[in-house]
Amino acid sequence: MLRLFALMGLLFCISQCSNAQQFPGLQQPVEVICDPWGVNHIYAKNEHDLFFAQGYMAARDRLFQLEIWRRQATGTVAELLGSQETKRDIGTRLFRFRGDINKELLHYHPHGPQIVGAFVDGINAYVKEINKTPEKLPFEFRVLNTKPGFWTPGVVISRHQGLAYNVRDELNYGRLVKLIGADKLRELQWFHPVSKANEPNLTLHVNGDELFQPILELYEAFRLPLKFQGRPTKADEDEARRSGESIDDWFNVEKQYVGSNNWVIAGNKSASGYPMLANDPHRAQSTPSLRYWVHLNAPGWNVIGAGEPTLPGISIGHNEYGAWGLTIFETDNEDLYVYETNPKNPNQYRYKGQWVAMKTLTETIPMKDGSSVRAELKYTRHGPVVFEDVKNHKAYAIRAGWLDTGCAPYLASLRMNQARTWPEFRQACSFSRLPGENMIWADRKGTIGWQAVGLAPIRKNFTGLLPVPGDGRFEWSGYLPMQQLPNKLNPPEGYVVTANNNLTPPNFPHRNAIGWTWSAPSRAHRIEEVLSDGKRKTLVDFMTLQADYLSIPARTLVPLLQNLSSPENRTEQALAYLRRWDYKLNPNSVAAAIYVAWEEQLKLAVAQQIVPREARPYLKAVPSKRIMDALLVPTAGRDSLLLASLDKAVAALTDRLGSDMDDWSYGQRKNKHITITHPLSDLVDKAMQQKINLGPVARGGYGETVNATANNLNQTHGASFRILVDTEDWDKALGINSPGQSGDPESPHYRDLFPIWAENGYFPVFFSTEKIKTVAETTTVLRP
Repeated sequence: MLRLFALMGLLFCISQCSNAQQFPGLQQPVEVICDPWGVNHIYAKNEHDLFFAQGYMAARDRLFQLEIWRRQATGTVAELLGSQETKRDIGTRLFRFRGDINKELLHYHPHGPQIVGAFVDGINAYVKEINKTPEKLPFEFRVLNTKPGFWTPGVVISRHQGLAYNVRDELNYGRLVKLIGADKLRELQWFHPVSKANEPNLTLHVNGDELFQPILELYEAFRLPLKFQGRPTKADEDEARRSGESIDDWFNVEKQYVGSNNWVIAGNKSASGYPMLANDPHRAQSTPSLRYWVHLNAPGWNVIGAGEPTLPGISIGHNEYGAWGLTIFETDNEDLYVYETNPKNPNQYRYKGQWVAMKTLTETIPMKDGSSVRAELKYTRHGPVVFEDVKNHKAYAIRAGWLDTGCAPYLASLRMNQARTWPEFRQACSFSRLPGENMIWADRKGTIGWQAVGLAPIRKNFTGLLPVPGDGRFEWSGYLPMQQLPNKLNPPEGYVVTANNNLTPPNFPHRNAIGWTWSAPSRAHRIEEVLSDGKRKTLVDFMTLQADYLSIPARTLVPLLQNLSSPENRTEQALAYLRRWDYKLNPNSVAAAIYVAWEEQLKLAVAQQIVPREARPYLKAVPSKRIMDALLVPTAGRDSLLLASLDKAVAALTDRLGSDMDDWSYGQRKNKHITITHPLSDLVDKAMQQKINLGPVARGGYGETVNATANNLNQTHGASFRILVDTEDWDKALGINSPGQSGDPESPHYRDLFPIWAENGYFPVFFSTEKIKTVAETTTVLRP
């Protein structure tokens, strides 16, 4: 089979080379070897051509994804989809980076302007080429009757997809303090780490009654994912009326389930004797995938892994010296400022006792019907004005640290791609500002390390948890240097594990510079449990751990039922399943189905008990920690609550899965599964829907298992991309990217990885040219 792949590649190369296209932007020939899993291995003779080819190949594989990114970045979505996207475009333009573009690009790499310029030129070369034959455009362009546009460096550095939603929490905490008081909010939310010296100050310094307005409407509009709708129906109109709720739901799901796992182990814990690394980011499941594998090889560059196809370089992967990965680290780089405005001139706000004029810009936003909308964008000294309350003479603006220079998400990975040692890697990390990340490192010389990175504003007199007056009393005092954020080098336990949980000590001296809320520690605790079991680990062990379905909450809660019995026969039958269960949410487990339905009912019941009714719209999810706190104390009504919740779970499962409990396997189409629906599915016929949509396939796990599959029946989030590395041999690395490397349904690499991923499988990620050539599917030569 391998010889067949190699022969196919050779024949393809002969045909390609004899009809090779010429690219005016190239300086020397570039060879691109595509392996059987759709990964392009790009061999260039200089840096410029390397990134030109990366841009060209990314556009060839992900053209519609790139076009949507371009429109979101430039605030031109309404021109494509219609006037319902006007607020999105206004929000995008309001939050556009407006600094020095050359200085901005130099932040990411000493050759940043040249690298990004070459990458953009590569994308544009493909756009120019494909627009000559519009009939060959991916189907999305034909459905929407559009063509791809040209890129600029400004598109690459757009922040519209940066993971920074803290300001929504801030507004809701302000509302909650007004409704239920600071002490009750602390009791319900899990702010940590805390000590006696740094209990979060939740004094509200603004008018709480005025916070219950659509203050963040423009901010939210440009953050939300695009929806491609056909002709409006009654259901669409109903949905529009409920849009406030759906927006909240989307942000809450993102907040809850966007995360990741990563870990490194030292050589004395691995079977090979060399450090090993694992990483699986948890993002929205989609077609195409958020991430894109590529191998970049040129003088000074030899790096393989994945990033977002819209960016040059690689954010997670390895070079010849070391491997690195990331997970979200909670920083807080957004604050909501509230200003008193001049009753005689609403474009003036009070700052340090003086009326100060807002800066105003005017932009024209094109519409789909050919008309345009004029948008007035206003800015205070702190940032974009998102809402004006004319009645109360107030204005609201967001201080978004990520609008400063150097905050394009993941782009500073360019520096990491060339790091050869831990000190060089840490130095490269110091340029990574958004999002906040737990960066881990493992190298062949035996070093493992962890460095938290991110934009961390220093607040000397406030926490950043509540809206504050913009009158000059609450200001940032610069940013915390990255070296002062938490880090570890070769820890004595021989491993580092991060899973979006808190790793910061309670006495951290710069408490108000980082976040106050973190993911539940269950995933991290399970990983630590496995890594510290005394057995030397192999890549097979890492594969098993990334697919691990053991639920630590289940292991905590199910024993509470041990001595209970129910008068309801079916509930008693469910109890029997749970009592002999191993706490693993395997797809074929009946007990797993019962447990997850029960846990859901428990959370609802506890939340109803402890969250005041008026607070529920603004505290959608109670942290697992608070649920556990409520249930582990043996109060008078606890046992009846446990059983009543189980009664409701059994009733819900009976309605959904039928009366035969033996058929209640957890992973099935009516229960835990994944169906990936293309965003344009509603706009095409059934034959095309079958081509572009994937699933359903059975899933296991949920939001608090290492194999994190979110707490919904149709898995919306989780690890579509995974990487495993043993630094002993770079050719032993393993990876996956669901559903495939290509976004074009006509490509064999559109859905080829989905069945492998569905079985928690991997493909080999070869690094040496010798190995890559043995599996070459196609070889293409790009010529100047």
